[in-house]
Amino acid sequence: MNWFKRTMLVGAVAAGLLLNACVAPVQGNGSRSSGSLALSSDDSTLYAVDSDNGLLAVIPLANPTKENIVKVNVGKNPVRVILGTDDTAYVANRGSNTVSVVRKGEASVSATLVTALEPTGLALSADGKQLLVTSNTARDTAAHGVLTAFDTATLQQLWEIPVGEEPRAVAVVGHTALVSLYKQGELATVDLNKQAVTSDPSRAAAYTEANATRLNPSSSTGISSRTTFSSFRPRAVSDIITTPDGTRAFTPVVWAREDAIARRPSSAGGYYSAGGPCSVGAVATAGIVTYDTRNDAQPTALVDDLTACVASGTNTNTTSDFPVSTFSSNRGGIESAVQGSTVGVTDPTGAWVFVVNRESMNVAILPADRRSGSDLDFNATGTSIRSLVRVGPGSDGIAISKAGNKAYVYSQFDHTVNVLEAKGSGDSAVVVNVAAAAIPVASDVLPADLAEGRKMFFNALDPKMSSAQTNVACSTCHLEGREDGHVWMFPDGPRQTPALAGRDLLKTAPFHWSGEFPTIGDFNVHTIRERMGGVGLGSTEAAKLDAFIASMPTAPSPVAKELEAVTRGRAAFEKAQCSGCHAGELFTDNTNRDVGTLNTRSSLANERDNGLVERQGFNVPSLKGIARSAPYLHDGSEPTLEVRVFGNKNDKHGVTSGLSELEKADLVVYLKSL
Repeated sequence: MNWFKRTMLVGAVAAGLLLNACVAPVQGNGSRSSGSLALSSDDSTLYAVDSDNGLLAVIPLANPTKENIVKVNVGKNPVRVILGTDDTAYVANRGSNTVSVVRKGEASVSATLVTALEPTGLALSADGKQLLVTSNTARDTAAHGVLTAFDTATLQQLWEIPVGEEPRAVAVVGHTALVSLYKQGELATVDLNKQAVTSDPSRAAAYTEANATRLNPSSSTGISSRTTFSSFRPRAVSDIITTPDGTRAFTPVVWAREDAIARRPSSAGGYYSAGGPCSVGAVATAGIVTYDTRNDAQPTALVDDLTACVASGTNTNTTSDFPVSTFSSNRGGIESAVQGSTVGVTDPTGAWVFVVNRESMNVAILPADRRSGSDLDFNATGTSIRSLVRVGPGSDGIAISKAGNKAYVYSQFDHTVNVLEAKGSGDSAVVVNVAAAAIPVASDVLPADLAEGRKMFFNALDPKMSSAQTNVACSTCHLEGREDGHVWMFPDGPRQTPALAGRDLLKTAPFHWSGEFPTIGDFNVHTIRERMGGVGLGSTEAAKLDAFIASMPTAPSPVAKELEAVTRGRAAFEKAQCSGCHAGELFTDNTNRDVGTLNTRSSLANERDNGLVERQGFNVPSLKGIARSAPYLHDGSEPTLEVRVFGNKNDKHGVTSGLSELEKADLVVYLKSL
């Protein structure tokens, strides 16, 4: 029986018994826990990592009182936990570049594994003998992250290989590891027997499918090559969800729009507004990419052609046997928005996918293999989401019981476990958050203003920040408080998302690439009201948001193997007069300069800057954390620092003509060390 027929039968049962204990679980590994939560093999114990407090909480579910929760101090900024077959807990400490090993029944770390920079992904090989860890960046280069394997018996490192830029999650299907590339929006595949990458993520499978009509316009589609298309690129791939039988994988994404946004900024919803065919928003839309993993070495991306939706003005086929690739973000107002998809699981049958949406503070429940039925109406609603359940702020972990009748979600910003249960049956079945069953785990350690500012930064529901037509948060573009590697085609020209973290925003006025806003208050009014569609913040609220942004640490940069090259590069930096613009502790003098990129501006003038850019150029950005913020320049036209330094024409961007080839190479090394 093929996938579609088999799962339609399972789905028919599950549709009537959503999260009901009567559903017999399918045997297999699958994704039953993800992110900051994990469940023991017998469902008796829940493990939660709290990032702010640097701890692993071991929670006995039979009696989860404060006195019974065991708290184990692990590393700095733990972000993910998984369990071995013997319930050994492995915790990825992103801030410490380590993995903590906590044995069952023990109240302390028994071993610490050293990794490359910012480990975030964890998985076990099919036989449980290898622990796989993805690190965002290698120790000595930001050009790629790595996948590292440790022996679970000896805890010794077995091997380590590069897997692409900024990897986040890892999942195992057979003898293949699937690795998500966060900003690129694709999967890399690794043959675990050969310890080698077997797929080329640059083939951009998800991107190609999502933009098929734009990439291949023809008479057969009824759409000519002269048609103007909206195109979309997947971003923010932080998790990989696998079905119990290993035949499918799902990656939550943000679809970022690539083509020109002709709509002018306004306070009537902003030009980030959502809606339209296939629920594709004007700028950024949450969604999911499905992969057929039966050929695990080369998974097949199953994605709706979003460009066909936009060009034809109609929704996609309701008979496809995979979830709709976008989540509705304009159904019933701001309360039903979906944004910031981070982690997810499947239920034990593999028929339902649960996706945690951090920025909209809810869990979306959708069929894994269909988009219509008596409990769904995609044509009418534009979504295949069966149910939305509200959870707490900063949610980044989910676990579901073996029986499928209960789920747990960790609210990182409230340090609380939310408990979800099924109510009712058939088409009227619903999943509810049982507030009385919530489990407090820890307390705030951040200053109150930073804690509140963080909640605002990651909130797509607050009408002060975002409208019901927009449904975005600051973090929708500034992923993790950093950047998304995307170039947005705004009415005033192409603009690459600048990193915020570690650049002490309040000290770098004026603001925007154009430098048109003299104060952070002016900048907030424009961004929040005119772009995001919010009604705006009061001075006290704005101060909290600004304080949080200013507090975010710089993304850690790899240390060059040759430290002498850094010293020589610093000398080259001065020799090329780079410090004339990139001055001080933040490496910016906060002025506007022409570095030879004015010819790449859009023909649409920015009325606000009164010709400032045309006269003086663009605002000088900070160089802090530059190694991990590609692409470069206001329009993202330079893919690497090497391309920019060695291709600088007419000394418009530093006097590099006086540098030797070795000095230029050293300059690049120095820049990457900042």
